[in-house]
Amino acid sequence: MNAYTSLAEFYDLLTRDVPYPAMADFYETLFSRSGIRAGTILDMACGTGTLTCLLADRGYDMIGVDASADMLAVAAEKAYGRENRPLLLQQPLELLDLYGTVDAAVCALDGMNYVKPDKLREVLRRVLLFLEPGGIFIFDINAPSKLKGLDGEVLLDETEDVFCVWRAAFDHRENACRYGMDIFARDGGKWKRGREEHVEYAYEPFELEMMLLDTGFEKVALFGDMTLNPPTASDQRIFITAMKP
Repeated sequence: MNAYTSLAEFYDLLTRDVPYPAMADFYETLFSRSGIRAGTILDMACGTGTLTCLLADRGYDMIGVDASADMLAVAAEKAYGRENRPLLLQQPLELLDLYGTVDAAVCALDGMNYVKPDKLREVLRRVLLFLEPGGIFIFDINAPSKLKGLDGEVLLDETEDVFCVWRAAFDHRENACRYGMDIFARDGGKWKRGREEHVEYAYEPFELEMMLLDTGFEKVALFGDMTLNPPTASDQRIFITAMKP
């Protein structure tokens, strides 16, 4: 069961509470602090492209990359007809291969938690490869405490046309949270069912900081959820930035 297949059609409906404009504002604050005023931005694990298109509308030349063809199909519909149309590429992050360099790379909404531990270093290496010198890499993770706290939880998302049940289980041996997801969607007078599984790996922030430095990044900084303050024990989402020398 692959992730983001059955879910792709309904992802935007079920994530209407995601504060994309505030996230774009936060990115622009971090861009400004690093000296980036405009340029080409890579949106890694871009999904249905909401953030990609939002940043494109703000004047950035956007490249959206995702492994899911279904999610990219939705993103392509959003991008079509835009004056500053993003370039969309279907690639797993560990095989990232761009036509040139970018001024910044972002990975939103715990996309990095989906990267398997044995592929994480290669993802970081490829981001570093395609960043311009002085470019910034910004990503966020679900804190390990959040993922561990989901163990045994049953989560419900619903609208009039779709009902989604998430069942979470934390595997301490794998250090990962698995979500079994059942999606029931209205199809005329009937309901159709889809099922998929998501896996998020619990990465300690200091572990990622050391790996970024070992890969060749510098000036690694950690922030609490969309703030410029250091993360606290209560922060469930942590932002990490790193610069290419």
